[in-house]
Amino acid sequence: MGIIQKAIKVLNQGGIIIYPTDTAFGIGCRIDDHKAVDRLFALRRRPTTQAMPVLVASDAMALAYFDSPSDIVRRLMREHWPGALTIVAPCKKELIYSPIRGGGKTVGLRMPNHAVPLKIIETVGVPILGPSANFHGAPTPYRFEDLNPELIALVDYVVPGECLIKQASTVVDCSVEPYRILRQGAVKL
Repeated sequence: MGIIQKAIKVLNQGGIIIYPTDTAFGIGCRIDDHKAVDRLFALRRRPTTQAMPVLVASDAMALAYFDSPSDIVRRLMREHWPGALTIVAPCKKELIYSPIRGGGKTVGLRMPNHAVPLKIIETVGVPILGPSANFHGAPTPYRFEDLNPELIALVDYVVPGECLIKQASTVVDCSVEPYRILRQGAVKL
């Protein structure tokens, strides 16, 4: 079985994977698997009041979760996706489990510019969680060697590979006017 097929199988069975993206190594599970989401928060030691970014494989997939996205959200998607821009905007709350939203009304979505996560998400058919593969507050892993062996031991599968730009994504909050940059990363706005 190929690497991608194995990752897809693990996700579809409720597992958690570590995988390369364009920016950094991510850790994720299916967006619709509440048990896996709870486990992911627990093993990353992240408070459930802090939202987690979500990765999508297409504009259409993002539009299924964003709630009436504004012109600016659509423009940013058009200009910067796939790429290192996480867009925070109002979401369809009933489709996204509360901890992923940090209990709020918004979600941060990104379409990575990397064939591996895109193929995995496309085949799984739903977005996957996309925080960096580290313990909460620990350094972001940009290279395979940077992954913490303790964290690796807690997940179900690690997809080998390389991160292309080795820089965090820019995070922009489009739920406010004018939009606010929450984290300046690889994409300059």
